[in-house]
Amino acid sequence: MKSFSKRLICSCALICAAVPLFTAPAVHASPADHPVKVQVNDELLKFPEVQPYIDDKGIMQVPLRVLSEKLGYQVSWTKQADEIVVTLVNKQQSILLITDQQQAIVNSKKISMESSPTINQGNTYVPLRFITETFGSPIEWNEANQIAIVDVDGKSHKPAWIAPPPAPKVAAPVLPSMTEQIVQTANAYMGVPYAWGGTTPRGFDCSGFVRYVFQAKGIDLPRTSAEMHSEVGTSVKDLKVGDLVFFAAKTVNHVGIYLGNDQFISATSSRGVAVESLSSSYWSARYVGAKRVL
Repeated sequence: MKSFSKRLICSCALICAAVPLFTAPAVHASPADHPVKVQVNDELLKFPEVQPYIDDKGIMQVPLRVLSEKLGYQVSWTKQADEIVVTLVNKQQSILLITDQQQAIVNSKKISMESSPTINQGNTYVPLRFITETFGSPIEWNEANQIAIVDVDGKSHKPAWIAPPPAPKVAAPVLPSMTEQIVQTANAYMGVPYAWGGTTPRGFDCSGFVRYVFQAKGIDLPRTSAEMHSEVGTSVKDLKVGDLVFFAAKTVNHVGIYLGNDQFISATSSRGVAVESLSSSYWSARYVGAKRVL
């Protein structure tokens, strides 16, 4: 008895419609797969229980009660054997539909339908073309918004619902390279005063400054300029940004970070953290080479 009642209730959602309003191949077989919308004149219909959809033959199927009542029909149903019989009546005509039969009876005349009324997920559906052929209302298909517009008043109507534009693609942030990050970090400490043995932004010596900058990016270097020169990296002649440049007075006693364009940054006793030129008379006379650690 519960099964019978459920089928009867579901049949009241019948006549929603399925017309091949367009030729695009549809491979969907349930409302959840390919939902579409139905509009009568300028009003977008709401289907509270089940939704219109496009079946696997490309035919639009729509649930009955909401649409038929909107078009002025009274809906009733009965059960005959294993079939559900649905009757739609208004002042001009009566329509009889039977599940799994591809004919409807309209004012005692048999009319063939594109497909028979069927039960899908407990609800009865029919092709939307049946609405145009039986109710005499032309239908427009709006592909962009997936809306079937039933022109009951015979006039053309625009979609009452417009699909929101796709969200703009947000480009993934481009992270600076490690060498760029090293240079940015080093430049952030321009002007920090020189401090013998200094290893913090309160005061740096040359190796303390270089080690601090690289350590901020997860790269560990020895403590002194002499150790950096002898223990890490690869010796290079063709300098690139981020290379360590070394200077000596008899032995290596100064280190800086190459910035490109013949410039480097280091912590000097005279100016603190500052940018200098490799080709200056003072530094060029003391330059002993470069090493690459990145």
